[in-house]
Amino acid sequence: MRKPAPRHIVITGASAGLGRALALAYAAPGVVIGLVGRDQSRLEGAAQACRAEGSTVQTARLDVRDAKAMEAWLHDFDDAHPIDLLIANAGAASTLKSMTDWEGLERTATIIDTNFYGAMHATLPVIARMRVRKHGQIALISSLAALRGMAISPAYCASKSAIKAYGDSVRSVLARDGISISIVLPGFVKTSMSDVFPGDKPFLWSAEKAARHIQSKLEAGRAEIAFPRLLAFGMRLLPLLPAALADAILDGLSYLPREKH
Repeated sequence: MRKPAPRHIVITGASAGLGRALALAYAAPGVVIGLVGRDQSRLEGAAQACRAEGSTVQTARLDVRDAKAMEAWLHDFDDAHPIDLLIANAGAASTLKSMTDWEGLERTATIIDTNFYGAMHATLPVIARMRVRKHGQIALISSLAALRGMAISPAYCASKSAIKAYGDSVRSVLARDGISISIVLPGFVKTSMSDVFPGDKPFLWSAEKAARHIQSKLEAGRAEIAFPRLLAFGMRLLPLLPAALADAILDGLSYLPREKH
């Protein structure tokens, strides 16, 4: 059964890439969208594009790592426009450029804080309000990288795995309160983040195609949205293989840092 179209939406990481494409996918007359991002000029550009489609837009220049600021803004937005749909999309990537590169504590913490705790700083304040209303939908943007860790991006894989584990854990509990949780597991999406990824990028989708696909599956109430299908199948298969074989396959796909030449 398809869900009613959400009218009050908040999207984090909305100033560019997949977040911006999602904002434009949902923009329409009668829809109020809250856009959260760190780059004010790009955030305003996304807002103007959504307004051109007829939406009312509020923007917030916030770092999702700031729990108190996120909670305060989300509560203010929710007071005026009770949130139907939250898309926790903000994220950062880190890849090892060579065998001499390494993710130390500071770099690892930055990725975990942005990707996992950033998602929690958006999600938990909204869940509290939705539980009172007995209504709402939350989309957690994870990654196919959550399905099997890759040597080229340890912290990123760990953070996205944590998001998936959290969503899987709370889904059945929140369903009792009328709240649906969808975990989104994209493959490679054409964004500035994917542009700097040093490995192969099979089945690359545009941000617009990915956004339309996510929107369609969220409307259908899908608990998990993994794409592209063939790449998702391969990533689900890897954990079933002996670890050494799975490592060799990923190495062959250039997902192992290379020696400097």
